[in-house]
Amino acid sequence: MKRSNSSRSYQVVIIGGGPAGLTAGLYCARSKFNSLLIEQGIIGGQITNAERVDNYPGFPKGISGIELGQLIHEQATSYGLETLLADVTKVMPDRKHNLVNSSEGDFMSESIIIASGSQFRKLGVPGEDQFVGKGVSYCATCDGPLFKGKTVAVVGGGDSAVTEALYLSKFASSVKVIHRRNQLRASKIFQERATAEPKIEFTWDTVVTQIEGDGVVKQLTLKNTRNDKISILELAGVFVAIGSKPNTAQWRGLLPLDEEGYIITNELMETKIPGIYAAGDVRHNSAKQAITAAGDGATAAISAARFLSF
Repeated sequence: MKRSNSSRSYQVVIIGGGPAGLTAGLYCARSKFNSLLIEQGIIGGQITNAERVDNYPGFPKGISGIELGQLIHEQATSYGLETLLADVTKVMPDRKHNLVNSSEGDFMSESIIIASGSQFRKLGVPGEDQFVGKGVSYCATCDGPLFKGKTVAVVGGGDSAVTEALYLSKFASSVKVIHRRNQLRASKIFQERATAEPKIEFTWDTVVTQIEGDGVVKQLTLKNTRNDKISILELAGVFVAIGSKPNTAQWRGLLPLDEEGYIITNELMETKIPGIYAAGDVRHNSAKQAITAAGDGATAAISAARFLSF
């Protein structure tokens, strides 16, 4: 992993090292563009939290999220992609002379691919971080099939929570939707589908105060917000669906963002600034799946290559 305080120039700087950023780096480096990927946390991004990934093509027996990230990183660096662990603190766009400030130095870049992802909003209760990938999940599409025939819970009351519950009902024997209010915020059509599904049950005016287990999740401690009554729910997994927030703080005022802060792009991953692209979970209307993020990264890299050729 490269660490340097010296300023250097690159044709492409990629911000973020998840599937979108790594794939963009693979495509850029393979096309012989001098490319640098900057990641602030763990190479592989949020996919590294997944104990098992069963829906990424090419791995019929599944693969751990950490291993998947490592393999894509190994493939990208084999073509010459440089990677750096650092925080990007500021970006100053200027056509083909973009300045990227980071905690490990400043870099000039002709093109930038933003793949900084988003963060799942957490409950912030004891046991949550301890059991991530061991019964605590933020993605039913990713982990739902692992809970076939088991009892699970979904925490939340919006569209994302209800759609997660509907998806989980295909696999789980019982899905408990836990919501802090006495009615859902989800769209009427989703509410109707969920209430018509016999596997889905609702627990109103309730919050999770603790997640417990023995190696894996075994139970939740619940608190009724109206009468403070404490109860225990035994289950195999809990899916937290209370929203997410994009890592786009440094782009406010520079790029158009949607109402939730995600970067708006076209189908080529282009932003309003020529030479700057966004890919993966950080962009508006992302499917928030590793495979679609990788596709975004490839598209962004191809668009960047065209930009750099003129």
